[in-house]
Amino acid sequence: MRVFVAGASGALGRRLVTRLVGAGHEVTGTFRSAGHGDRVSALGAEPVQLDLLNAAAVAEAVRRAEPDAIVHQATALAGARFGRSLDRTFVGTNQLRTAGTDALVAAAQGVGVRRIIAQSFAPYRYAHVGGPVKSEQDPLEQNPPAPVRQTFAAMNHLDDTVTRAGGISLRYGLFYGDTDETTENGMLNPIRKRRYPVIGDGGGIVSFVHLDDAAAATALALEWDGSGVFNIVDDEPAAMRDWVPFLARVLGAPPPRRIPLWLATVFAGGMASLLSSCRGASNALAKEQLGWAPGCPTWRMGFPAAYG
Repeated sequence: MRVFVAGASGALGRRLVTRLVGAGHEVTGTFRSAGHGDRVSALGAEPVQLDLLNAAAVAEAVRRAEPDAIVHQATALAGARFGRSLDRTFVGTNQLRTAGTDALVAAAQGVGVRRIIAQSFAPYRYAHVGGPVKSEQDPLEQNPPAPVRQTFAAMNHLDDTVTRAGGISLRYGLFYGDTDETTENGMLNPIRKRRYPVIGDGGGIVSFVHLDDAAAATALALEWDGSGVFNIVDDEPAAMRDWVPFLARVLGAPPPRRIPLWLATVFAGGMASLLSSCRGASNALAKEQLGWAPGCPTWRMGFPAAYG
C-alpha cells in the first residue's frame, strides 16, 4: 500500500514507519518540527512537513501522496510537563485529536480513502464501576474529573469521527519502551524522585503496551477490512500497588510513598480519584479480529527489558 502516516517522527510513528517500509509499503511521513524531516527520511519514508491544524494544507498533502491508507499518530507532547491537570498538558494534542482528526478525515474522503487508523487511548477512560477489566463494548466514564474533561472529550471525538468515516480507532495502553521526554517526564522521573505515590489501597488499574507491540498492532489493523474500536494493550492489567513499586525497583529508585486518597486529593485534585479508581482494558477483541498478540505480554517482563 501507499500509506500516509501523520506523526511519523514520534516514538510510535518511527516504529510504525520502520515496520511498514520493511514490509514493502510506500510511506509518506509527516512531521511538524523543523529538523525532523531527516529523521523521517532515514526511516525510508517520504518526509512532508505539515501542520495538521491547517485543513487546506492537509488536503493538499494527502492529494499529492495518493495514499491507500491514512494513519493518524500525531501528538504534541514533546517536552510536556505533567501535573494536576492533564487538560493543560494535552492542549496541543487535544487540538490534533479534534481539528487534526477532522482535517485528515475530510482529506481522506476528498480522495476516496476509507482506510483510516487513528491513535486513541484506553487507560482511565472506561467507567469506574463494575469489574476491573473492560472491553470495547463497555461504557466510558461519563463524568470524568475536571482536570481531564477536555482530554476525554477530544478522545471521544476522535473515536466517533474515525469510526463514522469507516475507520479504526486503536485505544492503546500506556506506552513504554522508550526513554523519550514524554516517558521520562510523565512516569520515570517522578518514580525516581519518589513523586509518584501509591494512592489509597492502590487498586486503580491501568493497561500498558510496549511501543513495538503498538506498532505491530497498527500494521495489522491496516490489513483488517472493517471499522471499529480496538484496545491495544498487554495481557496483564496492572494495579497501582503492583506496577509502581515494581518499576521503582527496576529503576533502582526508593519505594514509592503510600498516601490516603483524601490527602492525595489535597495535592492532586481530581487526578487522585482518577488514578485510584480506574479500570484496565481487555485485548481479546484485537487478538481475535486482528490476529495480534503482544510480543511482550506483560509489563513484568517489559519494564526490566526497557529500563533495567
